[in-house]
Amino acid sequence: MESSDSIEIATFGAGCFWCIEAVFEELKGVEKVVSGFSGGHVKNPAYREVISGRTGHAEVAQIYFNPKEISFKELLEVFWQTHDPTTLNRQGNDVGTQYRSIILYHNNEQKELAEFYLKKLDESQAFENPIVTEIKAFEAFYEADNYHQNYFKYNSDQPYCQYVIKPKLKKFREAFSDKLKE
Repeated sequence: MESSDSIEIATFGAGCFWCIEAVFEELKGVEKVVSGFSGGHVKNPAYREVISGRTGHAEVAQIYFNPKEISFKELLEVFWQTHDPTTLNRQGNDVGTQYRSIILYHNNEQKELAEFYLKKLDESQAFENPIVTEIKAFEAFYEADNYHQNYFKYNSDQPYCQYVIKPKLKKFREAFSDKLKE
């Protein structure tokens, strides 16, 4: 799916892509979320290569959204509030560079907004520690295998989903109830 006049793309890494996908696909204005890898130096990496930490890629989600329904600024707000952007190369028990907090911007407006809000959040001390989120130009995206897509939707009874994704979704739904799809 390519960006068109009505659909734009945001690419975020905030730990495991299953969590990112589960959160963002519930937002009004989000048309599609695809789990994959970006930000590294190996072309067409396999999942096992990425989780080794040697490809430089982060687990990310590409979020296809309608800016007339939800803005990039609103997506950033969800991004900042649904993970810990102050822990370097980890989210909870997921440890490694592939789980880093990263925004891969697709244009100058996304870059400027990401940098602006990172600076504002740091200055306001919104988090106890400084934000370590990497902000980098988008270069390439490699879609993860099919079994990674819609993982929570099809595997919600799995332990990782029960103990990690489900509590995250509960907090997200409470905080962003006005932005959820009906």
